[in-house]
This record gives sequence, C-alpha cells and structure tokens, in this order.
Amino acid sequence: MWHLLEPLHALHYYAPEAFEEAAALGYGVEERWPAYFAWRAAPLGAAGTVRVASAFYSFSPAMVGRYVPAAWEVAAPGDVLAARLRAADRTLRAVLGDGGGAGGPAASPGLAEAAGLARRAAEAADTAGRPLAAAHAELPWADEPHLVLWQAATLLREHRGDGHLAALLGAGLDPAEALVSFAAIGAAPEAVFASRGWTAEEWAAARDRLAVRGLVDADGGATPAGRELRAGVERRTDELAAAPWAALGEDATARLAELLGGPWLAAIGSGLLPADNTLGIGKV
Repeated sequence: MWHLLEPLHALHYYAPEAFEEAAALGYGVEERWPAYFAWRAAPLGAAGTVRVASAFYSFSPAMVGRYVPAAWEVAAPGDVLAARLRAADRTLRAVLGDGGGAGGPAASPGLAEAAGLARRAAEAADTAGRPLAAAHAELPWADEPHLVLWQAATLLREHRGDGHLAALLGAGLDPAEALVSFAAIGAAPEAVFASRGWTAEEWAAARDRLAVRGLVDADGGATPAGRELRAGVERRTDELAAAPWAALGEDATARLAELLGGPWLAAIGSGLLPADNTLGIGKV
C-alpha cells in the first residue's frame, strides 16, 4: 500500500503547481528545500530546528537549521497548510485529468471510493509516539475526494515514517547511519542521499561506525549482516504500519489497491518523480 500511495503524496514536492504556490507565499523556488521544509513541517506549527530535525530524522540538523525556523518568517503555518492543499488540488487535477471540465478527478466514482477507503484506514492509524502522524490527524478533512485521498496518503505515509524511525532506533542506526546503511544496500546512489545535507566527513564517519559493527565492507557496500539488519528494519516498519490496514480489513484493502492502479500509473507516468530517490520506492 505504501508503494501505491507514496507517489500520489510525493508529487507535491516536485509539481510546478506546488512551486507556484510556494513562490506566491514568498518562498524561494530555485531549489525545492525552502518549500519542502515549510510544506512538511507546517502541521507541527511554528516548530524550531530541534523539533523538525527530530521528526525528519535523516536530515542533517545543520541543513534543517538553514530553513527552519526561517520558514515561519515567510509565511505562518496555517497559510502554508492552505497553500499546500491548493497545490495538491491543482497538481492532482493536472496529473489525473480534468474530466473535460466536469469536475475533474473529484467526479470519478472510483476515485471517490478510493478516497473513502483510504480515509477509513488513515483514521484508524494510531498516533501515540508518532508526532508527524498525530499532527496530520488533527487537520480538517477536505471535501473533494481527490484531496481526501491525498490527505489520507499523506497521513498514512507519515504514520509509516514515524514507525520507520522507531525501527531505525531499535536497530541502533543514528540519522546519518540510517542513510549510509540504506545506500549500502543499493536503495539509491550515494549522490542522491547528499540531498540530506550531511558533509563528506560526516558520511565517512558514519560509514566507519557501521564498518566497526561489521555492517559495511571496505567499499561501503552492505555486508550480509548489514543486509540482514536493513531487512529487519523494513520488516519492523511494515509491522508498525500494519494497524490501519488491519482495521480496514483484507477485502477493503485489496479493493483500495485495485482502485489505486490508475492514479498510481498517472503519478509515475507524469515524469515529475525522480527515478532515484531517498525513499527506496521500487527498490525495497
């Protein structure tokens, strides 16, 4: 379900409509990070560097500090959330089709059914110990089905992400080590992970720490023990993400997966999402 829903959520970080909305708020759009930190952190309120770095985990705190709390000097979190929903609306209408002017994606019965099922799963997500999921759970739901689907996908991915951080902590992987170990199993080239802001020295130090534990070899690739550890992290992540789907039920979950096929293909086929990414979509 993560593989099906994540591309729908992630369009928001790459779509021209989102950059336009960010620019209208006053954010620089020469790179995607000023808007990214604003979009993703806004549900937390005007959070500072420490809280955002904690919730985002794999970003270098120094990188977070370049954008937070300065993001809230550009626009208040409430204004960012309103613009975020406008951006999601415009993006999904562009990617999923405008329905010939007959209401756009919101007019599709299949999408409306998918939105209802996804919302049921999202509302069943447990938020204890999950700060980003809890923040999203407090946001009001939109009326249009395509936006409900996007909100549900976003809440569910942050719920999964919060659980993933717990799995990383349980495996003894600090933020930099989490990325180095992920790159080591081939989730994406190391250069892709440079976007998280760690210096070459910090990356090398993290790799040295993993080498001492026998998790990477001299070339930085994962050893059998390193692959086993990462596989355990992914298993634990899935286990911690399972409750919403158990609540929805096997048949309804299967129906949602069927309904998401078309939107998933549209999202992947949009050309907006990078083939190599730090999430490991299609790789893990």
